[in-house]
Order: sequence, then structure tokens, then C-alpha cells
Amino acid sequence: MEYDVLPLSAAHLALLAKVDSPTVANVIELFDVQSRVAGYSNATLKAVYPNLPPAVGYAVTATFRSAYPAVGDAYGGMAQLIEETQSISAPRIIVFQDLDEPAISATYGEVMATTFQAFGFAGLITSGAARDIEQVRALKFPCWASGTIVSHGYNHFLAANVPVNVGGLSVQPGDLIHADANGIVNIPLGIAAGVAELCELFIQAENIVLSYLRGPNVTLDGYKHAQSQMREAMTDLRKRAQAFVRGNQ
Repeated sequence: MEYDVLPLSAAHLALLAKVDSPTVANVIELFDVQSRVAGYSNATLKAVYPNLPPAVGYAVTATFRSAYPAVGDAYGGMAQLIEETQSISAPRIIVFQDLDEPAISATYGEVMATTFQAFGFAGLITSGAARDIEQVRALKFPCWASGTIVSHGYNHFLAANVPVNVGGLSVQPGDLIHADANGIVNIPLGIAAGVAELCELFIQAENIVLSYLRGPNVTLDGYKHAQSQMREAMTDLRKRAQAFVRGNQ
């Protein structure tokens, strides 16, 4: 399915940053452009700092290894990596696939996290491991990893701006990523603006039932009525999502 893809406005990006990743995943389903079991990471990846707000950005991708020596020092490729990925729109999220399985050493620590933050990245995702946990916590720089390992080993990058797979999620350079404590979602670019516009309305629809259940004198009949109202609201949202798809094919 082809779409006319336009860059998201700052307003659309701000709308996405206000909501959690499950809401984004729920809204994507309304557009019916992909399987409901595609487009998000599996349980192998965890937010290292789950209390931080959601991160939203375009994927800068790279492959990584640390199991064997490479030419140069552990961080010698950082400047080249950042330079090679300037073609990706900001805000950016760096996404590493660790090709050592299982991970041998940490993908990132304090130096790498500080570097990416200084160059305006919104977060870091790796299928490998993290280290320097407390030092990076102080940066308030959101990160996702499969675990922690004390050493950086023979840390080096293999390729930038290539397709990667992290936690079962396929990511292409420039993909729009939304990530928080719940996990990581890849928002299809063709519907990204529509997703941003419907997230708050989706929350309002869910709140029809939630508000009723949190109120006094809850009854089964009242609950059924609230459910019916919520379904009507969701049906309207689905119609709006489908109209967005038809209008942008």
C-alpha cells in the first residue's frame, strides 16, 4: 500500500510525546494497515529508565559487535556514525542491533549516552546490553536494552543506515519510533499524522468506561451502557482512520 508521506509537524510530534506506547499501538490498529501482532518490540527489550516520559524520534540505525577486536578504539567510530546519519530528520533515536547473540558486552555506557544526548538525540535503543546505569540515569536520557553487562568489550560499529532488528521489531533508517516503559512501537510513516491526531480522542473514548467504573454506585446495567457508548466512539474513530487511509493512498 502506497501513501503520500510528509514529515510530521512539530505539533504532531508533540501530540505523540504526550501519550503512552500502548495508546499509540491501539490507535495504529484503527487504520488496519498491518497485523495486530506486528510493529512493536517483544519482551526481550526493557526500558532502562521506565520513569522517564515517552521518547519520539526518527530511527538512526547501526549494527554493532563487541566479541572480537576491531581496528581503532572502542569509541573511534562515534563521530563518523553521527556524521553519516545527519540525513535522518530530527528528532532522532539511535537504534543498535547487536550482532553478537547473546550479547558479549555492553553496547553503550556513560560516554556514548552523553554523546548522543549532546547531539540532540531523543533516546537510544539496543538489542544488546547497557552499562554505567547510574551515570546515565543522571542524564535523564531514555534508553532501552536487553540487560546489563559490566564491560564494553571490543565495542565497534559495523554499518550505519541499514535495516536492523531489535527485540523482534524490524526498523529501517528514518522509521518513526515511539518508546516508553511499555515497549517500542514503529509507527507507519504513511499514517503517522493520523495516529497523532487520534490518540487523545482514543483516550477520551476509553475514559467513558473508566470514568463510569471509578464513579459511585456502579451497576452491571450502567457498565453495559458505558461500554456501548465507548464502542460507538471507537467506531467513529475507526471510520476517521479509514478515511485518512483512503485520502492518503
